[in-house]
Amino acid sequence: MLKWKGALLALVVATPAAAQDLSISCRCVSGGANGELADWIKDSVIPGFEAAHDGVTVTLNEFAGGDEQLTQQLALDFSTGAGADIAGFDGFLIPNFVEAGLLKPIAELVGPEAMEWEGWSHISDGSKALMSYDGQPYGIAMGTDVRMIFARADLLESSGIDPASFQPTSWEELLEAARQVKQAHPDSFPLQLNAGVPMGEATTMQGYWMAILGTGESITDEEGRYIVESQGILDVLNLYKTIYVDEELGDARAQQLGDGRNRTFANFRDAKTAMLVEGDWFYRSVTAPGSEFEVAERDAKMTWAKMPAKEPGAGWNGQDFVTISGGTGWVMNPNTDAPQLAWELLAYMNSKEQLDAFQEFQPRIRIRDDVPVPTDAFLTETSSVLLPLTTARPNDPNYNAVSAEIQRMTEAVVSGSMTPEEAMARYKDAVTEIVGEDNTASLM
Repeated sequence: MLKWKGALLALVVATPAAAQDLSISCRCVSGGANGELADWIKDSVIPGFEAAHDGVTVTLNEFAGGDEQLTQQLALDFSTGAGADIAGFDGFLIPNFVEAGLLKPIAELVGPEAMEWEGWSHISDGSKALMSYDGQPYGIAMGTDVRMIFARADLLESSGIDPASFQPTSWEELLEAARQVKQAHPDSFPLQLNAGVPMGEATTMQGYWMAILGTGESITDEEGRYIVESQGILDVLNLYKTIYVDEELGDARAQQLGDGRNRTFANFRDAKTAMLVEGDWFYRSVTAPGSEFEVAERDAKMTWAKMPAKEPGAGWNGQDFVTISGGTGWVMNPNTDAPQLAWELLAYMNSKEQLDAFQEFQPRIRIRDDVPVPTDAFLTETSSVLLPLTTARPNDPNYNAVSAEIQRMTEAVVSGSMTPEEAMARYKDAVTEIVGEDNTASLM
């Protein structure tokens, strides 16, 4: 019996330590949805990480369902101690998961040394906020976007505006350009600033945010309270009123139609709209060769400009120009058995080396300022100019409901059914009902 125990002990001592396994999950399937993402992980991330970590095996769990299904699966996994060590995640969801106790800050999971990662110095504060809550990073955004004014160079030129030097420095200069185009092309809709309920979050992000930031305000104040009454809100609503009601510089009907966003894309494609405020996706996808709204000879007929503040220096953080970004990225499973190793994998996925490699699979604006967009001068130029100016939506569980009220408020003004003052008053009541009076702020 003693001999058997000794032999067993010797066997245990001689047996190598068990190999460590890590896993990554994302809504990605090779040859299917987000196929480039799946291919990058399998062909670049996993081989590179395993080569540098002897005995570690990394697997990718490909998820083919929709976004809503993935959200439900992640909530179930994180609540039961299951799921991959690293998960693809929309920063939009972080507040809800944190409030439900389903996510932990990186520093809490890994330790304060994680905040010394070299990559943080290449990610702007606004971009870092995409995957943060209450000032603490819960993940790392992988890619992001920026918003700007897209312009038809041919329409500007035929209206007597030099497209090469086109850069409004105030709302009034933007409106003056629209008026000049309208005078030269009476049947046109020179300016598109998204409004209304049918466009959903595109109204809030491409329209309202791009205007409210120009007043020096945000949707929330420094304490995270929703601003429900302010001069900035009135200024934005009066801007909408000028564009769509008073001077008919925009296509008011399109803001109220179910397919209104596509109609605004068609207006731009068909040279009926000279200036359209949108995200870089408009260039990457909407107007790209072969798309439904392709702009023929795009690089000759399109240009871009920064969105100006209401007046120089009056924008968010005292800026002359403003923009806002959204983004998705990666979070660590709070139940991971190997938090340090999982962090090393997450950092490796977001290293310059690996994001440069991802550009070979799917070129777009990456979160790091040292990762250019290859063979795409437009995205490289716009990201380098606009990312230092950007901010992000508040990571707050009530944001979705408040955003819907913003859409209703803009629609009421654009449709002419309410004055800006009336629309703001209704917004105040609705948001107060959603978040409670203590979580609102009046600046008037």
